[in-house]
Amino acid sequence: MGGRNIRRNWVPGCSIIYNVSQKLLSLVCLAGLVVAQDPPKQAPVKADDDVIIRVTSRFVLVPVSVTDHKGDFVNGLTPYDFELFDNNKPQIITEDVASHPISLVIVIQANSSVELFLPKIQKLGNLVQAQLLGDDGEVGVIAFDHRIQKLLPLTADTDKLVPTLKKVKAGSSTAAVNDAMMEAVNMLRNQPAGRRRVIIVIAKNESRGSEISTREVMSAMDFAQVAVYPIDISKIISELTATPQPNRPNAIPPEAMPITAGVIGTPTTVSQTDVGNWIPLIKDVFDLAKSVLIPNPLSVYSRYSGGHSYSFVTQGDLERAVERIGATLHSEYMLTYRPNNPEEAGFHQIVVHVKHRDLKITTRDGYYTAGKLQ
Repeated sequence: MGGRNIRRNWVPGCSIIYNVSQKLLSLVCLAGLVVAQDPPKQAPVKADDDVIIRVTSRFVLVPVSVTDHKGDFVNGLTPYDFELFDNNKPQIITEDVASHPISLVIVIQANSSVELFLPKIQKLGNLVQAQLLGDDGEVGVIAFDHRIQKLLPLTADTDKLVPTLKKVKAGSSTAAVNDAMMEAVNMLRNQPAGRRRVIIVIAKNESRGSEISTREVMSAMDFAQVAVYPIDISKIISELTATPQPNRPNAIPPEAMPITAGVIGTPTTVSQTDVGNWIPLIKDVFDLAKSVLIPNPLSVYSRYSGGHSYSFVTQGDLERAVERIGATLHSEYMLTYRPNNPEEAGFHQIVVHVKHRDLKITTRDGYYTAGKLQ
């Protein structure tokens, strides 16, 4: 951009660029980011010079899944079947009906406490290829303990997934999940805007030894428009089967216990299991000056990004979770809107209703605006 300074606010946005001489209108969307340029130094404008007009606009992407009373996905709805509210204000919505190939990073906890679960995870390669990636998918793999190991950079050669997963080995007792999540977001952030950016994290729902805060990860996720799908390794079983380590106090409170094995973490089950409304916690993450202790970061990432949470003990649980994630991604409605309340700084709560009885909505809880944009 010719050396011009860029100011960034962590909110969804797009830049509209109009080239007058070429009569070319382009829309550059930076998911989760509004770009405002400092005015360049004035220079004489020749008659034949191009004149560039830049207008900053903001759009919010809202992935929505709809299921019936049996838990089956409902297809064929249109934007007219939905109502969407941003901080209780109704919004005009559209649907992005284009096909979005998936860019997926699989993040795997590989420390001593989950060693006996790793053989199950190592068997997932072919299933992930079939259920999630298809012909146009991309995949990368990260394993973590105190180290963040990028075992497979993002690649369209998805046949590399099977041998890569077999390389995952248990390490130390540390589990720096926030650091691993940030690395996964960094792998995805520069993917083309037309791709669906997804993280599947197979880990215990806790962070031990991360240098990066939950807030930093959430901000980066919002900017990159990444959806997070945790598959929670059963805390109870992992502790019973873990390689013995020196005794340490358990800093994880009862509310961080995982949900029932193999059960999708819908807003109802997550709320019942993880102490109700998540929005106050999400707001605190952004609003408080000091870091907030997050005992269950994976659940927060899932709720904030619009993903779903799962848990597993057996191989069957794990495979059903992967299948369900694939079905969700291929059945979602991608709603977009331009907020009519941009002057409201802070957390914007998103509520989506469907105009049919007995249908259930799952979507993201909202997004954060750092401040009023001029």
